[in-house]
Amino acid sequence: MTNRVAVFIDAQNVYQGARGRFYSPRAHGRAGQIAPVALASLLCERANPLQSAPQERVLTQVRVYSGRPDATRDPKTYGAHRRQAAAWERSGAVVINRPLRYPPGWPAQRAEEKGIDVQLAIDFAAGAIDDEYDTGIICSTDTDLLPALEFVATRFGRERAETAAWLAGGKGSELRLRRPSTWCHRLEFTDYESVRDPNDYASP
Repeated sequence: MTNRVAVFIDAQNVYQGARGRFYSPRAHGRAGQIAPVALASLLCERANPLQSAPQERVLTQVRVYSGRPDATRDPKTYGAHRRQAAAWERSGAVVINRPLRYPPGWPAQRAEEKGIDVQLAIDFAAGAIDDEYDTGIICSTDTDLLPALEFVATRFGRERAETAAWLAGGKGSELRLRRPSTWCHRLEFTDYESVRDPNDYASP
């Protein structure tokens, strides 16, 4: 019997997390990029030691959640985002976008993601309810996702809910529960190197 694995990637959180852990603030914009399907495959290959009866893990879903720039306000960033999202989709990922929110002080103030974490949380919980996966893995350290993680772990068992986070030198924040305890895949720089995406999507 196989274990169907679905991976839910908070794209901006994963990107900023990798930049913060492994690069300097002045690093090129490519630094921190990952190939979602490669990351999901890496996580699928790694066992969860909390599972009482380990099964063969099979990757069935890769879902990427990302804020979408406005084509009129910021056409250059919009174009880069579309090229990146298209590459993700060609590799087999499902991309879920939400429009970025632009504050009155933009561009001096940065545009912000709005509702993307809520969408990820809903899909993570709904996927468990609808039996779309046996194990769901959240790639994010956003604490707003804790209720969804807790819901799945409590209602369906802690083996159903996992997370992943970047660590540097054994240090870093991670998203996981204590009761019931859930497993977090702690990813080091060598892991990042194996899944990084070197493409420059800013160039047409």
